[in-house]
Amino acid sequence: MKYMLIHCVEHAIAEETDLSADTERSLNSWAEEMMRRGVLLEGGRLSPARDATTVRVRDHDVLIADGPFAETKEQVAGYDVVECANLDEAIEIASKHPTAGMGTIEVRPFLPDSRTMSS
Repeated sequence: MKYMLIHCVEHAIAEETDLSADTERSLNSWAEEMMRRGVLLEGGRLSPARDATTVRVRDHDVLIADGPFAETKEQVAGYDVVECANLDEAIEIASKHPTAGMGTIEVRPFLPDSRTMSS
């Protein structure tokens, strides 16, 4: 089953665009282990929420705003898509990710009928 690991961290951490050498090594080590296991399908870091553009449609009007729509203490900083045998394996994989030690990782299964778009 395919799961998305959604990385949420405090604003101050998410605002850092340059990672420390230790964090970079930890992330690379996790990714290498997951690739060896054959579970990591893709992943990436996101720009800080201040770089976001929010799009909503209300009564056929497209409303565009700079920044995030919701005011929260944490923001989404990145994601990984993994293919696991079950939720227990996805949780084990998420618990090894460096973000789990400094923020939160939400583990969410894809719906069985979801499609992957490719270019």
